[in-house]
Amino acid sequence: MLQRLKENIARVMIGNETTIELILTCMLAGGHVLLEDVPGTGKTVLAKSLARSVEAKFGRIQFTPDMLPSDVTGLNYFDAKKGEFVFSPGPVFCNILLADEINRATPKTQSSLLECMAERQVTVDGVTRPLEEPFLVIATQNPLETLGTFPLPEAQLDRFLMRISMEELSTEQELAMVARFQSEEPLLELEGICTRQQIVELQKQCRELYIHPELLHYMVELVQLTRRYGKIAHGVSPRGTLAFVRAAQGYAMVKGREYVVPEDVKAVAAPVLAHRLSLAVAADGTRAQEKVIGELLGSVQLPTEDWQSR
Repeated sequence: MLQRLKENIARVMIGNETTIELILTCMLAGGHVLLEDVPGTGKTVLAKSLARSVEAKFGRIQFTPDMLPSDVTGLNYFDAKKGEFVFSPGPVFCNILLADEINRATPKTQSSLLECMAERQVTVDGVTRPLEEPFLVIATQNPLETLGTFPLPEAQLDRFLMRISMEELSTEQELAMVARFQSEEPLLELEGICTRQQIVELQKQCRELYIHPELLHYMVELVQLTRRYGKIAHGVSPRGTLAFVRAAQGYAMVKGREYVVPEDVKAVAAPVLAHRLSLAVAADGTRAQEKVIGELLGSVQLPTEDWQSR
């Protein structure tokens, strides 16, 4: 089913195989993804392709500076005919939510997503309403434009399982993209591959994927090292440790395995851990953070199987 999902999305998205795999990893791990890249790279199209491939309810929020929290979560209004207050659900009541240009909203509006992302519920006027599973937030932001934007605070960034970027297209891939979209609109022709119930079942199976105790120790050691590394002011939180483990399980499942291997850990390390770091020295955030994660991966010895004892 996962292979069919990848192939279905690839009917619209040319290239970006790794990005597609990482987004499916987030979905299986029950996390959320932040797509950070310049405009026009296909972030919105990728999110819509995933939503059309899964027969689930899709919601979209185009964030602007004048948006209010109630525009996200919903609000109670007085119905004159019924003579009582009625709750009008916001766009967050869906299965796959596209939060487009999330950093254009004010911090007050951004914070309205915190409870949704972490606890899968919405509280309005003292009444808590659960969100339907699965619930995946795909947020996008432009890393270059700063005018009229509000950077996501650490607490908000920590709610995202991964922060990833789109891949650059080769000349051949870009020519293929032009040929594909020149006379048709593949996104409109995309059909559903699986239901939301099947995704929920895959998420349950993902939690059961086997991770060797030594590999778990390796992952925890990497996280611990982020808290005492000289270039890092604030390391990865315990929530980040759990996210790291679940992402490794999800990536292994996307690759068709029933167990996690060291390559899975290395593949998800930077997308999961980099945005959770606060560097001691001001630098180009995303690239510097990913570079530090690469240094840490090279400094911690990878566990290998002891064949001599067999």
